[in-house]
Amino acid sequence: MSPTVRLPRPDGGVQELVLREPGSWTRPSQPIESRVAYAAAHVVADPRGDNAPGRPAAVDWDATLAVRRELWSWGLGVADAMDTAQRGMGLDWAATRELVRRSGAEAAACGGRLVAGASTDQTTDPLPDLAAVTAAYEEQLAVVEDAGAVPVLMASRHLAALGAGADDYLSVYSRLLGQVRGPVVLHWLGDVFDPALAGYWGSADLDAATETFVALVRAHEGAVDGVKVSLLDAAREVALRELLPASVKVYTGDDYHYPELIRGEGGRYSHALLGAFAAIAPAASTALQHLDRGDEDAFSAVLDATVPLSRHVFSTPTPYYKTGIAFLAWLNGLQPGFTMVGGLQSGRSVPHLVETFRLADAAGLLRDPDLAASRIASFLTVTGALA
Repeated sequence: MSPTVRLPRPDGGVQELVLREPGSWTRPSQPIESRVAYAAAHVVADPRGDNAPGRPAAVDWDATLAVRRELWSWGLGVADAMDTAQRGMGLDWAATRELVRRSGAEAAACGGRLVAGASTDQTTDPLPDLAAVTAAYEEQLAVVEDAGAVPVLMASRHLAALGAGADDYLSVYSRLLGQVRGPVVLHWLGDVFDPALAGYWGSADLDAATETFVALVRAHEGAVDGVKVSLLDAAREVALRELLPASVKVYTGDDYHYPELIRGEGGRYSHALLGAFAAIAPAASTALQHLDRGDEDAFSAVLDATVPLSRHVFSTPTPYYKTGIAFLAWLNGLQPGFTMVGGLQSGRSVPHLVETFRLADAAGLLRDPDLAASRIASFLTVTGALA
């Protein structure tokens, strides 16, 4: 019998919600082939660690690696050490370096697909010039490549602060793409995710920025596996697909419009590299298996049902979506407590997280309803949301 939970309503009342059974999700029996799909994974904080704002990250490594094994078990690749893992929001470089090393070893042991972020965040202090930015990227690239992961060249706050125009971006990225050991993924992260990245690629005009971005990819096509686009602008992503060489994948980072972008139209589609997939992994995997069988309608039906949850988790202020990812992982038993590095568990309000719970239940993504009911009850007790 499904459990019933008491949830506070915005009007001050209380709702009694009978939790539904989990969705009929199916782990794949063979590799997913129709699309390349990565779930951007979060890190699990050590609940006994001093994970206060500004403190070095204390990570629960066993639980963090178990999250990655769970994602691989659903046939998804793992995108590690990226913004979902709290780069620039609590995960310092020492912990990032160890994360990449450990995830690389785990991926090699179980045959999991892995990409990992390389940026310039060894320091939060300003860098003096573009040569220093390039050197910082090079240091992190070596760590990622040595771990056996495909590098994701993440957007750099340092470059955004120093770059005076398109030529500065082309200079730094061309130097990096000229020395990588194999094809990499370029990441265009919009300022909706990180305001410090406004004007990336040398212009606040997105059309001009796109021209620079496309010119870079065309000039280094052999060094680029794909591009991850995180602008939350579906029309712009579709247009970008038409501008890039056919050999270069577009990995959607659009956590609002991913079903239609991945499904595509007229033989053109996006692959996936999404924080949302970490939250909806069973549904994402099941949907992609439908796509492998050529059943586009079943694919859309499964993924469309997850969009309300994803849009809520990624609602403004969007950078705090990581809190929802960790909250769902806790509800589903993937981490021992609802705590995050940098104290980011405080990044969302109680009403926001209660609605996250409701939407996860509606999507069939509470894997063990009894556990989820117990945990939401304890959360509401501790926060005082229910007397």
